[in-house]
Amino acid sequence: LTARSQRASQLLYVTVGTRSISPLLWAIENASLTAADAILQDLLTIRADRHNYYYGCDALFARHPDIIQLLIDRARPLMPTLLDGLIWRSRYAVEGKRRVNYYVKHLIEDSEGNFNQALKWVVQSRDTELVRHPTFELVSDTVWEGLALRAFALDHGIFLGFLIVFATAQSFLQHTNKGNPEAATRTTIFACRLIIYLGNIPLLLMHNFMQMRANFR
Repeated sequence: LTARSQRASQLLYVTVGTRSISPLLWAIENASLTAADAILQDLLTIRADRHNYYYGCDALFARHPDIIQLLIDRARPLMPTLLDGLIWRSRYAVEGKRRVNYYVKHLIEDSEGNFNQALKWVVQSRDTELVRHPTFELVSDTVWEGLALRAFALDHGIFLGFLIVFATAQSFLQHTNKGNPEAATRTTIFACRLIIYLGNIPLLLMHNFMQMRANFR
């Protein structure tokens, strides 16, 4: 028998000589999916004693930050076990509703504080069952509402603004007075074109620079 506080470490760290081996990784690499499934279920079971609660989620992602990619590539049948283990459902219902906790921090942010690639790996797998799982539905909604929505709205808002300026200059002002605009109108057209050029060129240069930087990395 193993103490509750030590179960996660013994399921993820085994020292053989000078090497530290993960029993979970060993089971996956050797196609022992039954053993790997049992390890995942044990890790993601919430236990408690008189002093503390014990849950192996943090230890699992600390030992295997790429566990999502690992399971998708080598043991996809275990993905439901992992994702279901990240959900806690209360046994009690209040007014027909039951409390549910999702432990998805490690699916959004990695140990270095960067954006986790879990959503990218799931999308690349083209597995609709994974995408529709409640865990990833919450992750995608959280990322969209908390980060992506503002960036999307800002990017497309800027594009829409330039489009309106372009349409005003090229489709309306340029055709006033039967195609012979007055001096004030021509000045306005020049100002609109200047806004388009000065606004677009820095954005294009920055975008290309970021692409080059990512490619060099």
